[in-house]
Amino acid sequence: MEAYIGEYASGKSEVAVNRAIFLASSGRQVNLVDLDIVEPCYTLRPIKKKLTAMGINVVAWETREMMGLGETGSILHPANRWALRLPGDVILDIGYGVEGAKTLNLVEGAVTDPDLKIFVVVNVGRPMTGTVEEIVEYVRSLGRVDGLINNSHLGDETTVEFVQEGAGIVDEAARQLGIPVVATTVLEELARVIGSHDAAGHPVWPIKRYMPQTLW
Repeated sequence: MEAYIGEYASGKSEVAVNRAIFLASSGRQVNLVDLDIVEPCYTLRPIKKKLTAMGINVVAWETREMMGLGETGSILHPANRWALRLPGDVILDIGYGVEGAKTLNLVEGAVTDPDLKIFVVVNVGRPMTGTVEEIVEYVRSLGRVDGLINNSHLGDETTVEFVQEGAGIVDEAARQLGIPVVATTVLEELARVIGSHDAAGHPVWPIKRYMPQTLW
C-alpha cells in the first residue's frame, strides 16, 4: 500500500497513476484511490474509464456525478474511507500540500497501518521545494513520511541535466531527514538516456503523461 503526496505541480498524481499502471501490467490486482479533495479540477475522474480498461479498480467519482461542485470543491467518495481494506495493492493519490496530507486522517487505519508507505513526490522546479532546506522544512510539515521520490521536471523543457540536479538535491534532503529516496521518475524518452539509475544511484521509474487529460 502506497500513498503519494506532494506540493502543487509536483507530479504526485502522475506518479500515482503510473505506479498503478505498472503494477497492473505485472498482473497484480490494483486499486487506485482518488483522495484529492483540495484541487477539484484536476482529478482522476476524466481518465477513470481508461484506467479501468487497463485492469485498475479506480475508486473515484465520475464527472457526471459531480456536476455543480467544480467551483466549490470536492467531497470524499464514501468508499474511500475503507480503501485500505480493498483486496490487492492500494495506491492512494492524496491532495497537495499540508491540507492535502490531512486527508489521510479520513481513511480508516491509515495513521496506524504499518504496511502503508507514504511517499512525498518532490519537484525541485517548484518554489517551495527548490532547495535542500526547503524540501526538509516542507516534508517535516507533512507529518509521517516514509520516503521521497524525485520527480524534478520543467514540463516540456525538462532536460536530463535538470533531472539529475534534482536527484542530487533530493538525495541530500532525504539524508538529512533520515528517510530513503525511493526512485527518480522521469518521462520515458529521458529515462532511456539516464538508464536504470540516476546520478545519485536511485532507481529510475519511466513514466508517461496522463494528467494533461484530466482537466475536470
